[in-house]
Amino acid sequence: MAYLGVIIFFGLIVLFASFFTVNQATAAIVERLGKFLVVRQSGLHLKIPFIDKVAKRMNLRIQQLDVIIDTKTLDNVFIRMKVSVQYQVIVSQVADSFYRLENPENQITSYVFDVVRAEVPKLKLDDVFVRKDDVAIAVKGELQEAMQSYGYDIIKALVTDIDPDEQVKHAMNRINAAEREKTAAEYESEAQKIRIVAVAKAEAESKKLQGQGIADQRREIAAGLVESVKMLNEANINAQEASALIVVTQHYDTLQAIGSSNKSSLVLLPNSPNAANSMLNDLMVSMAATQKMDEVK
Repeated sequence: MAYLGVIIFFGLIVLFASFFTVNQATAAIVERLGKFLVVRQSGLHLKIPFIDKVAKRMNLRIQQLDVIIDTKTLDNVFIRMKVSVQYQVIVSQVADSFYRLENPENQITSYVFDVVRAEVPKLKLDDVFVRKDDVAIAVKGELQEAMQSYGYDIIKALVTDIDPDEQVKHAMNRINAAEREKTAAEYESEAQKIRIVAVAKAEAESKKLQGQGIADQRREIAAGLVESVKMLNEANINAQEASALIVVTQHYDTLQAIGSSNKSSLVLLPNSPNAANSMLNDLMVSMAATQKMDEVK
């Protein structure tokens, strides 16, 4: 009875050892007596216990490796560049990826170092930033050709960071700040110029309108004077008498307007020695002209 229990126990061990599972996005390499037998994909599989064994479970997902390289540009600037490489085991070459290459990360790192240190010294610092995609393409091309024979596919290579020396970064910041200040000053100068031109145009337009108003006013005054002279001539009043009458009339109209304004406090009278006689003669002539007009009526 004891022997039967032992046999059943070992039988169960052998039974469970005969089955194995492979997870999704994983491939299992099965060896028989130390020699490659087959590659099993995801699912439940059977093997001969103690003769067959799962040597390695290979990850079929896309993996990423970040490589940091210290190098120098054409203009002797030391930079630290970070290159991210995405790679994947080729499903049809799982055995090659396991048996032909022990450490893919080290192999990829070596190729990245080789390509970057060959490409970057050809470029100046500014060109490295502008042409970083070209560097990434060169890295991918070199890796693709080399790693496919080992069962790996290079999905993408990206230059994710370019870090110059600290002194260079400070100098670049100063240059950028100076450029921004220069641009701001240019925009401010242009805006000031536009404001000055706008003000000058407004003033010119105002003076133009003011001049038109004065001209219109003077034309109306002249028309009124012409009409007045015409009326006086019709009343047989000569030009001298008409002029004297108009002057006196305008003089008293002006005095009346000044007197009626509550803001006026000063009246300027003629100060020449003959001013009084001139005003008296004009007054006498205007009175005579008025008398003639009354006689005509």
